[in-house]
Amino acid sequence: MDSEARRHLVEVATRFASAFQRWAESAAPDCPAAEGFNFAGLRLLEQLHCQGPQMMRAIADELGLTPRNVTALVDGLEGEGLVRRTPHPSDRRVTLVEATPKGLAVAEETIGPKLAAIGELFDDLSPDDQERLAELLTAVVDGLRARGQRC
Repeated sequence: MDSEARRHLVEVATRFASAFQRWAESAAPDCPAAEGFNFAGLRLLEQLHCQGPQMMRAIADELGLTPRNVTALVDGLEGEGLVRRTPHPSDRRVTLVEATPKGLAVAEETIGPKLAAIGELFDDLSPDDQERLAELLTAVVDGLRARGQRC
């Protein structure tokens, strides 16, 4: 690939990533339970809702965030009473993060409508284009992982 084509792909991908992040953050504004929560916080609640208590490292790996970002995210959600830190049952050195009953309720009320609203963006594509886009984005994410980037 020549440098001009590569540069064009970088520019398009950067514009998409930025626009998609803004879209994801603003989607489902009429969902009261989603007010005040960013998409990363909702993803963390979803992970705890679906998989139960997790170590911070597992959360970081699953969400593609740095441990520092997860700590800040957990601190904020803990301040809202949505998650809590608990000791690991068999390893004193490890702290788990779990959703509180309030956090589970927010997850159940918010995640479905939020993801549906975000997903509406892709309704502009045909089913074949949606499938192809998913394949291409998966290939790009696999390339990032191969280069040592957490995704």
